[in-house]
Amino acid sequence: MRKHQVWRSVGRLADGREIFYYDESPDQRRGAAADHRPLDPFSPSARLRHDPLLDEWVTIAAHRQDRTFLPPPDECPLDPSRDGRRTEIPAADYDVVVFENRFPSLATPRGGAPAADPGDPGLVSRPGVGRCEVVCFTADHDASFGTLTPHRARTVIEAWADRTTALNRMPEVQSVYPFENRGEEIGVTLGHPHGQIYGYPFVPPRIARIRQSAERHRARTGANLFDDVVAAERKAGVRIVTETEHWTAFVPSAARWPYEVQLSPLRRVPDLPALDDAQRADLADVYLALLRAFDRLFDTPAPYISAWNQSPVDEAGRPDPDFGLHLQLFTLRRAEHKLKHLAGSESGMAAWINDIAPEDAAQRLREAAGAP
Repeated sequence: MRKHQVWRSVGRLADGREIFYYDESPDQRRGAAADHRPLDPFSPSARLRHDPLLDEWVTIAAHRQDRTFLPPPDECPLDPSRDGRRTEIPAADYDVVVFENRFPSLATPRGGAPAADPGDPGLVSRPGVGRCEVVCFTADHDASFGTLTPHRARTVIEAWADRTTALNRMPEVQSVYPFENRGEEIGVTLGHPHGQIYGYPFVPPRIARIRQSAERHRARTGANLFDDVVAAERKAGVRIVTETEHWTAFVPSAARWPYEVQLSPLRRVPDLPALDDAQRADLADVYLALLRAFDRLFDTPAPYISAWNQSPVDEAGRPDPDFGLHLQLFTLRRAEHKLKHLAGSESGMAAWINDIAPEDAAQRLREAAGAP
């Protein structure tokens, strides 16, 4: 199989943030694309506060109140810089771009971090160090991930894997989370097709609980939980949405969201960098098929969250080989013009109630994907 070639170049934005270009052809002369905007030096001020009842960290990032909110299309900060209008991408065109978020929830400060208040006995806090990056999938403002070509989707996959490797090496990062929010119903503040990557300085609650479940399963059965879940779903068959040579997509048997899919590789790997060329090429096709199926469920495009679950890393930046990389893809839409809102049981108790049987959701998604 021919390896997918990507040419990466690195630059700096006017306030010192890093920007990475992932080009599908060489000689783009990215070094000439200087950012001349009059920006103040990058100096975010987030903090982490510990919740003693749940033993979880909460990020306090008040500076994000000032972030850009649903600008008109001709003022989009993720478009290329053209016709004298300067954006976050100081280039006339691009394929895939990743850059440090200007309004990050987590960041490694260039200067000193704000100090905690030693006189507040109810507060356990630490600097909100970490990394938040924006991933622009295409220069086309009116596109979506689902309308990309398989070649471009593969370039995004290469960018995800490359940035995961880089962030895993940062001493302040324990867990890397690439994701996409699509649709104003989700809370998206920019319409340009893009996603984000978070480098958490802790293991987020979902990943921590999954690891605990995997450890209990190993102690009880001697087997790998991720392998057993995929094998059980393939044997049952009723919730399978699509299968390819390297991937299986299914609706979880206890799905929380009206339409929710887990996409797992048949050969288990801990994270995106561990995928081989064949898995990456197949992923580009199957992921696009799933996104297009979601958009065919109703008459309007699906608002969705696409969340990559990857292994955390140890102090040396190494992932857990027993962890199973998987994608969680779900939409808030439960019917035409109806959304799934988190009500008292979900928001108050984290006890989920789903109005659609997972088997019915799988059947609708199979039909939308064109499967028999």
